[in-house]
Amino acid sequence: MLQPAISHRHDVVIVGARAAGAATALLLGRLGYDVVLVDRAEFPADTVSTHQLARTGVVALHRWGLLESVLAGGAPAIRQVTFSAAGESVTRQIKLKSGVDLLVAPRRYLLDTLMAEAAAGAGVDVRMGLTVGGVCLDDAGRAVGVYGRDRAGHPVEIAARYVVGADGLGSRVARSVGAEVVEHRGDRTAVHYAYVAGVPWTGIELIVAERALAGVFPTHHGEACVWICTPTADARMARRAADSRAAAFGAQLRRAAPDLAARIRAGHRTSAVIAMLRLPNLRRQAFGPGWALVGDAGYHRDPITGYGLSDAYRDAELLAAALDQVLCGERDELGALAGYQRCRDVASQEIFDLTCALADYPAVPEFIELQKELGHAIDRDAAALAARPNPSERELART
Repeated sequence: MLQPAISHRHDVVIVGARAAGAATALLLGRLGYDVVLVDRAEFPADTVSTHQLARTGVVALHRWGLLESVLAGGAPAIRQVTFSAAGESVTRQIKLKSGVDLLVAPRRYLLDTLMAEAAAGAGVDVRMGLTVGGVCLDDAGRAVGVYGRDRAGHPVEIAARYVVGADGLGSRVARSVGAEVVEHRGDRTAVHYAYVAGVPWTGIELIVAERALAGVFPTHHGEACVWICTPTADARMARRAADSRAAAFGAQLRRAAPDLAARIRAGHRTSAVIAMLRLPNLRRQAFGPGWALVGDAGYHRDPITGYGLSDAYRDAELLAAALDQVLCGERDELGALAGYQRCRDVASQEIFDLTCALADYPAVPEFIELQKELGHAIDRDAAALAARPNPSERELART
């Protein structure tokens, strides 16, 4: 679609106001740029997501001054993790590293709303209920804005120097600009989860069994998200053998984590069972003329490592810093955005590799060793983020 004549052009329009999009907007807004953030949803609104933040994600919230707000909103501070396998359990306290000594698992309808409100507080023009139909391209094929419809169905066009797609795995921005999938490493895992109350939750729980990883993370209102990851084929088999999704979920938990299944029966489920099947491990080209991708739009991984939110927040910092370099004239577009993609790929590589290895569901002893490697990799990623200049602080972002 050719760019229409529009009198005002913004610095950046960001499509998708959840984790990666709201964070990128917040950081650019704090730097004083003219940013529009749009989403088809009306917040507060939930989304399908496992939402326990690893240390890297907590470090990001702490850096941006939002961690206390998340905790004040009712998300419990999680200070211990229990890991169980082969009939044995080990509980460890969360140590102080990279400036944080807790984990947190806020519900997305609360976390995403808080982030979007923080972006608005930084001067970002937040427009909810706006569905983007595609990207406006000029005669040279450069992205110069987006078009879509508002909540009343009226056509809307937003012109901008840069378009950022933060609109998830099925990104319309990525499709509109022809962003290439540069790496695809399969889609083998299914995850099922539900919320449970009436049980005392003391921290995160991870339970390893043959061809399964089950777990718990406490969240708001005394509830916990109880989940299980299995190969997709196993999940489909369980569903065929049961008369409902909830029954299949219960059967999978009884097989992989019988003690947890028994505890859940002592409480009560407060939600439907939610399922995600065939979740891909892929990376897309992260930038092109006038556009960039961030979050699941550009890099998606199996949820078995629970790292999607942490990746999104880290990469939002990387993209905000790169766009700042371009918009202030410090660096050319190609150099800055290619640098963003390189940093994204280097920062994500170790955990991406471990995610794919875990998604093969090796025998329990090998799975446990991979989990140990994952813990060390997360600590390194969090430390690297904590050491970076904060892109929302101009005097530091350009050092």
